Amino acid sequence: MYRRPLQSAVRLGINVTTSRAALGKISEREALARALLACQRARASSSTTTQCRSLHNSPQLFNVKETPQHSEDEVGSFTKLIEAMGFTGPLKYNKWKIKIAALRMYTCCVERINYDDFFERCTLPDTLNSWFLIAQLHVWMCLVRMRQEGREGKYMCRYIVHSMWEDVEQRCKIMGIDASHRKESLKSMTETFYAAIFGYDEGILSDDRVLAAALWRNLFNRECEDPRQLELMLEYVRKQMQYIDSLDAEDLLLTGEVKWRPMLEENAQSILKVATPTYNDAGL
Repeated sequence: MYRRPLQSAVRLGINVTTSRAALGKISEREALARALLACQRARASSSTTTQCRSLHNSPQLFNVKETPQHSEDEVGSFTKLIEAMGFTGPLKYNKWKIKIAALRMYTCCVERINYDDFFERCTLPDTLNSWFLIAQLHVWMCLVRMRQEGREGKYMCRYIVHSMWEDVEQRCKIMGIDASHRKESLKSMTETFYAAIFGYDEGILSDDRVLAAALWRNLFNRECEDPRQLELMLEYVRKQMQYIDSLDAEDLLLTGEVKWRPMLEENAQSILKVATPTYNDAGL
């Protein structure tokens, strides 16, 4: 197929040169040179045609560089600027709904916990400080979960912590603590909280020994003498973190509903069976 242009070009060159030589206008040697030149031109044109056809019919699929997709967390420079100034940029969900969900999630951290189990099994005194240490442990677990949900989750974390400090201050007032002692207590609790958050974060990202050390320092206040109590709390935290991670992100952002697992689990497989919460258009 691809030899026909070459053969026709050779035949044409030979015929032309032969006819001219016959007429006496050119010599035999010159006719042969022109015939060879015609052959080279025909070969070059046929190879170009072959390359074009082979490239066109090539089964190889060349990779096309796709346009990068913008992620949901990618924001503009103006949004970054106003957030750096302390304001909040546009969010995926309504801010009022996220605030209500944050308040409900904090309520789950303090109202849906069996404090008697902690007081009995961990030998903790029934005091305001013990209540705060138990509550901050569950608040920390919620913060770890919600920080995975981008800007909306971080916005929710801010109001979870805000709700916690308002609740602590109200409880101090109900207990009759005066303003000066209340200020000192809140300052001490603030230092304890952020130190505990740092220790728990390090522990959850490391092995059980680091997490157990963080629980011993913060929850037990370095006064745990029974290693079984420390082991129990270590299993409790790992279990709760596994359960919270299995919850749907949208449900948490719109409802804030968290049902904590019991300290002693009868059926460990029930952690994987999560009930889907329901909510209306107002996030309630």
